[in-house]
Amino acid sequence: MSRFGSLVAALFIATALPASAQPRGLAAQLQRGGLVLVMRHAHAPRETPSAPDPGNRARERQLDAQGKRAARDLGLALRRLHIPIGQVLSSPTYRARETARLAGFPAPTIAAELGDGGRSMQRLGAPQGGWLRQQANQAPPRGGNRLIVTQMPNIVAAFPQEATGLEDGETLVFRPDRRGARLVARVKIDAWARMH
Repeated sequence: MSRFGSLVAALFIATALPASAQPRGLAAQLQRGGLVLVMRHAHAPRETPSAPDPGNRARERQLDAQGKRAARDLGLALRRLHIPIGQVLSSPTYRARETARLAGFPAPTIAAELGDGGRSMQRLGAPQGGWLRQQANQAPPRGGNRLIVTQMPNIVAAFPQEATGLEDGETLVFRPDRRGARLVARVKIDAWARMH
């Protein structure tokens, strides 16, 4: 690829994908409610644990110390910012449920459509993607935001461009719209603590 071609490709990627830095006023938008946050669970090693958490009876992947700390810090940051989370949907996977629990969010509604079907880290099909897109495009209950905690394959199936390079615990923030959910921001899990 020529130098010019590389520059054009870099510019296309930069404009197609929002920066991880939050746009101005994101905290204020979230405080008003009406947004949908689609979050990848906090850090969980790919290997099944040799010493599972007491609640992890199926010996699924689980958050490590870094993931647990990040989930707690996320919850503290959202409370400090007075960001209302009115409804939480979670994958049935232990790592997603644990992310929501440690963050101190309201008890999640477990949605089988957000699960991994026992196929952790594998690409999922159109049904999960379509269901997740539909949830991101539904306005949350008045005065709050909707939070959806799931795994990377589901997020990629629903939002292939927006999810490129999504990190553990990173959140896509959408504004429901008649034409489809519009991406407002991408927020890394440790960036919430620096938001004001």
